[in-house]
Amino acid sequence: MTVTTQQTRRPRPRPRTTGGAFARRSLPGLVAAGLTSALLLTGCGFQIHDRVCSPGRYPVKAVGNATGGDCVADGQEPPEGWVRYPAGQVPEWVDDEWDRHWSTTVFDAEGRVVRE
Repeated sequence: MTVTTQQTRRPRPRPRTTGGAFARRSLPGLVAAGLTSALLLTGCGFQIHDRVCSPGRYPVKAVGNATGGDCVADGQEPPEGWVRYPAGQVPEWVDDEWDRHWSTTVFDAEGRVVRE
């Protein structure tokens, strides 16, 4: 039996890489996890949960009460004991400029400021 050169050769060792297939598969997952963490830490993208009223409704203020507030369906007038906020000064988000401003203000039944 004759041994040929092809049969006696050893395979060449492959150079080692630092990541290989595992790194190529996990990189997109790591990027997605990093972006998700960044969004959660900054609060971006989650403001929909912090709206004063849900879509299709608008905020109203309780008469004679500094902290009372509610939401009324668009197209409907506020019920008795409630008034609209002044135009252009309606709070949209919890703790926004107008939400903080009106949180200590009392309105009368005509929507005028009684006490700040």
